[in-house]
Amino acid sequence: MEDVPSPTFTLVQVYDAGVSEVWHADLYRLGHPDEVTELGLEEAFDTAICLVEWPERLGDLVPQGALWLTFKATKGGEAREVTLAGGPRWDALLTALEAEHV
Repeated sequence: MEDVPSPTFTLVQVYDAGVSEVWHADLYRLGHPDEVTELGLEEAFDTAICLVEWPERLGDLVPQGALWLTFKATKGGEAREVTLAGGPRWDALLTALEAEHV
C-alpha cells in the first residue's frame, strides 16, 4: 500500500499502476486552462488514468467521455456521498452500479 498525498503543492503526482500510470492532479492553484498544457495533462488524458481535483479549471480541455465524481459530506461530516455522472459511454455501467446499491 502506498501513501497518496494531495498534489496541492506539486500540482501533479504520478503513480505507476502496472498496466497504466495514474495521474492525480490538483488544479486549484491554476490561473488559466492554458497552464494544463505545461503540466502534460493533455497527453496524459490519452495514455493514463487521470484523477483531477478542481476539473472546472480545465475549461474546454475536459476530455469527452470523462467520468465525474462529486463528493458531498453527509451525517454531520462523518460520511461522504459520491455521485457519479458521465455521458453515454458510462450510462450502462452507472445504471448497473445504481441497481446493485439500491
